[in-house]
Amino acid sequence: MRLETLTPENMTERQRELSDRITARRGKTRGPFLVWLNSPDLCDKVEALGAFVRFESALPPRYSELALLLASRNFDAQYSWNAHMKNAIEAGLTEEIIADIANHRVPTFATDEDQLFYTFCMEILKNHFVSDETFAKAQAAFGSQLLVDTIGALGNFTMLSMCLNTFQVDLQPDREPPFPDVRGYAKIEPQTV
Repeated sequence: MRLETLTPENMTERQRELSDRITARRGKTRGPFLVWLNSPDLCDKVEALGAFVRFESALPPRYSELALLLASRNFDAQYSWNAHMKNAIEAGLTEEIIADIANHRVPTFATDEDQLFYTFCMEILKNHFVSDETFAKAQAAFGSQLLVDTIGALGNFTMLSMCLNTFQVDLQPDREPPFPDVRGYAKIEPQTV
């Protein structure tokens, strides 16, 4: 990691309070939180937003995990990808869908709603706009709250990805690199067979 790793011994009282709260909610203070703790007020707000979009929003778990994987792949954030692979599978995403996303292929989903959710997310991530046609279909299928929560989740997961990559948060040493065109914190030419 590009920043000094914070430990309870070198944290301020405010940082320790936040770290204790994060640990109570998430099991441990790790990854991006060790970066965000350098700005305690930002950490406080980012952690609350992250907890909302993951655990309390209108998104069902498979859509929350799908949005996280899409934002992570869009920004090549290997840490969050690796941290959420198991969650994504438990939430109902297949290994084939996950592999397609990792390899920049359009996955095939079992339902039209899941395919529509993917299209909605990818249009905003890649094109920076959502077409009128996609928006109308998504509005009819999901309703306003789920669409607003989706944008909140994508924004949070994008910020998370940028944090992880900028500060080079240590990748999990026991995991294979998930993307064929990324090693460490740099793009490479994908290997062809």
